[in-house]
Amino acid sequence: MRWLIGIVINAVLFIALAGYFKESIYLSGFGAALGASFLLSILNVLVRPILILLTLPATVLTLGLFLFVINAITLLLTDAIMGTAFEINGFGMALLMSVIMALVNMIIQKAILERANKK
Repeated sequence: MRWLIGIVINAVLFIALAGYFKESIYLSGFGAALGASFLLSILNVLVRPILILLTLPATVLTLGLFLFVINAITLLLTDAIMGTAFEINGFGMALLMSVIMALVNMIIQKAILERANKK
């Protein structure tokens, strides 16, 4: 259930970011946002651990900040697989998206999901 909530949260976040950064992020609709979020979660399960293992020295040297670069790469992979329904213009925007998504997901996890577990 938590996985599905995460997919919906990321889909809403994709829509919000596409609305805020209109020139840099294109999203054709809510269905595309759900598809991109689902695809991103699959890439995070399959590809992200391999990328983390391959870039472990860089991740250690940057004290974990290189994980944002790995998240940006998975976002660009999602963009490539989704075709014209989901577009990100450039690596810089993907990196900014990965930082924003990490912060928002952390806030939502701390504020909402942990309160639900305490009840």
